[in-house]
Amino acid sequence: MNTPTSSPSPSSSYEAKFRVWRGDTDGGELTDFAVEVNEGEVVLDIIHRIQATAAPDLAVRWNCKAGKCGSCSAEINGRPRLLCMTRMSVFPRDETVTVTPLRAFPVIRDLVTDVSFNYAKAREIPAFVPPPGVAAGAYRMRQIDVERSQEFRKCIECFLCQDTCHVVRDHEENKPAFAGPRFLMRVAELDMHPLDAAGESGIDRARSAQDEHGLGYCNITKCCTEVCPEGIRITDNALIPLKERAVDRKYDPLVWLGNKIGRRRE
Repeated sequence: MNTPTSSPSPSSSYEAKFRVWRGDTDGGELTDFAVEVNEGEVVLDIIHRIQATAAPDLAVRWNCKAGKCGSCSAEINGRPRLLCMTRMSVFPRDETVTVTPLRAFPVIRDLVTDVSFNYAKAREIPAFVPPPGVAAGAYRMRQIDVERSQEFRKCIECFLCQDTCHVVRDHEENKPAFAGPRFLMRVAELDMHPLDAAGESGIDRARSAQDEHGLGYCNITKCCTEVCPEGIRITDNALIPLKERAVDRKYDPLVWLGNKIGRRRE
């Protein structure tokens, strides 16, 4: 009896066309590469293969290759993504994959950008203020009290949200006055924290978000949420509630009257 034989499966490897930005602070250009792609690989694998076979001096920042360090942020076909979490299988085999550095930040070399802007903004956010009379290590919170802000702790600081936010992406002049979605989210997280005693120490987090960190620049297009690799609902769960609290404080007639009375007494 003849046993039927299955037809051979097509090769899982293929040759892809890549365009990678090469250059430094003085300028650069897109360079074309033809590179082998194997089943299951991600864009970072291909960048490493280009380094190994065609461009050993290609600069790229990466660390964990597991989507948890946020180091390998770049733009793939114009969309901010993590190189290590973008599978080649999402692109048609005949599509040219273009990899460029984050557009909102200055280029150092090739795919590496200077993201020090973000660390400067982080230092501007007042830290958690411990509650008075409670010793370190003695803080107690119920799960229900931290559920709203716990989501924000998943942030890996890849700065993709900062890069895609058009307030800084398209308007360099806004950077001095605007902290960006990642750090406005940090303000919101602290403002929601059940033990943060910032108010007792004279810090109004909602007001400072509006007056000092540029919350008013955000027009809630949700582009930051769309690129977050951790799925954090930055706009809906952090920025919009923070805007609501800032507006309540600024326009609440009772607050306005209290401020007026307080000034008269002084």
